[in-house]
Amino acid sequence: MADRPDLSIGFVVDRFGSRFGGAEAYGLELMRELHARGHRITVYARDYDPECGLDLPFVAIRISRHWPSWVRVWLFARRAARLVRARHDIVHSHMNGWCGDIEVVHVTPVRTRWCQGSLPRHKRWLARFSLRVQTYLHLEARRMAQRAGHRVVAVSRLIASQLEQAYGLNAVPIIPPGVAEVPPTTASERAALRAELGLPSQDTLCLLVARNPMRKGLPTALRAMESLPDDTHLLVVGANAAARDHVARAPEAVRRRVHLVAQTSRVEPYYRAADIYVHPTLNDSFGMAPLEAMAFGLPVILSPMPWCGFAQYVTHEQDALILPHPERPQALADMVLRLKTDPQLAQRLHSGAQRVLARHAWPEVARQYLDLYAHVLREKNPGSGPAA
Repeated sequence: MADRPDLSIGFVVDRFGSRFGGAEAYGLELMRELHARGHRITVYARDYDPECGLDLPFVAIRISRHWPSWVRVWLFARRAARLVRARHDIVHSHMNGWCGDIEVVHVTPVRTRWCQGSLPRHKRWLARFSLRVQTYLHLEARRMAQRAGHRVVAVSRLIASQLEQAYGLNAVPIIPPGVAEVPPTTASERAALRAELGLPSQDTLCLLVARNPMRKGLPTALRAMESLPDDTHLLVVGANAAARDHVARAPEAVRRRVHLVAQTSRVEPYYRAADIYVHPTLNDSFGMAPLEAMAFGLPVILSPMPWCGFAQYVTHEQDALILPHPERPQALADMVLRLKTDPQLAQRLHSGAQRVLARHAWPEVARQYLDLYAHVLREKNPGSGPAA
């Protein structure tokens, strides 16, 4: 059923485009793959990046900024449910609410954070009387409610475990993000890119790509730079005001070796120009950026579980280097130095990364979703025949 080339899919997301973050890039690339297979996709979102390279029908869901954020989330959920009702074969949602047939969870559940986490007892008690928290919990509960023709999907084993603990959801499908095949970058191409981007031509360039660099480990990376030699630079793509302020307070010897680039949908040149990818993240249910870095041939240093869900998919010293803790700047510096001085280690990680990439190709991700769509459609239309 889901193999037919004309499924009508309503895709609901906050913002559509890779420059908005990893979860948004997941949705963009999945819809790109499904669109290439002939399926008809309509995007329902607050914003649509015109430079994303995919021109799909777009229905804007814009809520006045005068409302507090929790009210905007509720209004978005209500409006999305009305707009998609009975209009598509499959509604695929990345948003909190109740509109989706497929509900993809990218972040730690609200219930885990506020009801089952390590919050002090008084904060849990106050959460019971917070309209903001209770609204989020209500929306999430409706999203997780089990019914025929409905599936909750986790993007990592970490999220699946949290969903089981928070809502008793067993055997939640886990479909991690994918990655596109990327041709290798030659030394001459890298040199030309660095000249074009105004980056040092010969020095080692560490890269950090994030919509919110502070949450993805920028403070740790800057402190690591203090003990790294002068021929080591840090490139931060997605630098916001908070990141710029933090860099401005770093020692001058560090500041002059840090290069800041604002949020952009054109990230590929920076991956191609870099030597090492650093990801000492404090909060990633999966972590698409290190996976993308592997696709561009970069050795990766990343946080361990539970700070980075992607750490579950790699083996330390074989596919990537895993930090003992995301806030250990000296450990990060030591790993960067190892990669600078040990070409055999870099080659071993490159070989291991190829095996990781083979398991995370977008066509395989799309196939898993199409299989899931088929089962959902059979439950929604029990007389339509067996699922594909």
